[in-house]
Amino acid sequence: MSENEKLKEKEKAKKSRKIRRRIRRLIVLAILLVLIGGIGFLVVRKLQRDYTVTYDTYTTTMGSISNSMSYSGSMQLINNTTYTAENDAKVREVYVSAGDHVAEGAKLMRLSDGTTLTAEFDGTVNKVEAEKGDSVQKDDTLVQVADFGKMQVSFRIGESDISQMTVGQNVRVTVASADATFDAAVKSIDYASYTGNNVAYYTALVEVDTSGSSNIYPGMQATVTVSKEEVTDVIILKMDAISTAMDNSAYVYVQQEDGTMTEQPITVGVSNGNYVEIKEGLSEGETVYVVAKTEEKETGLLAGLFGTQQVNVPSGFGGGGSRPGGGSGFGGGSGGSGFPSNFSPGR
Repeated sequence: MSENEKLKEKEKAKKSRKIRRRIRRLIVLAILLVLIGGIGFLVVRKLQRDYTVTYDTYTTTMGSISNSMSYSGSMQLINNTTYTAENDAKVREVYVSAGDHVAEGAKLMRLSDGTTLTAEFDGTVNKVEAEKGDSVQKDDTLVQVADFGKMQVSFRIGESDISQMTVGQNVRVTVASADATFDAAVKSIDYASYTGNNVAYYTALVEVDTSGSSNIYPGMQATVTVSKEEVTDVIILKMDAISTAMDNSAYVYVQQEDGTMTEQPITVGVSNGNYVEIKEGLSEGETVYVVAKTEEKETGLLAGLFGTQQVNVPSGFGGGGSRPGGGSGFGGGSGGSGFPSNFSPGR
């Protein structure tokens, strides 16, 4: 092969390498364009997303609120006497019938051996087991008298609560089956005796004046409620209305004149798990909002880039924009009425 032919071959090979390099660069460029296009598409799709936020409304009010500890027990008789025959005898006279109310010292029954039975306390004749003229033997049951107007409840207190309980402490006793509630006080606490294996329980006793009720009987289940904290005539708000920030501080949403929402910091106090005392940040009758639902939707590109920025608009006003922050740290929920059993409006 001549020198000219060799030079031509070299030039041809050189051009072929340049073409291959250009093709590789074009392929890499095309791949980069595809990747950039995909990322751009995702960004645009994200910008095209909008949010519709709906809110639940709550209103502050004046009232009383307390938190408490509750214990279960049963109603028990304090004074309950069954009278029996001391000797074999005949019943000479019966002065009472079942259901009669008797005073201390009242005659109940007279026997042939000279014994006259009398009431040891004020109470009610629960039953009469012998009639006039009956022959009775020693230790036979004759009459039973019980005091249903003064009863007691014993209940167990766990070791974690015993330090918060004292003799004389005011309590509330509720007998749900009789739809009755009584104010009472702790009469005694047995600190020396305890039950339980891993956790110690101590027994407390409460005396209850049930004379105003005619349907309270031994064995009925009772709930003893001991108030821990109580405030009256304060601003209260349903706990579902309260949100918490990252630093665990409490706030609520309030609506401004232009319809937007802003976070209003608040200071909370006594809570019963349903309502909470508002110590600072809100006034009586003020309406607040909490995010109930945030829905994501897609709009046009211009709307995504420049569209509605009404971020915090309550339900019924429409809305969109970016997702609001916050969230209830006390449990979510919807608005509505309904007060707890220990809630009493102040005015």
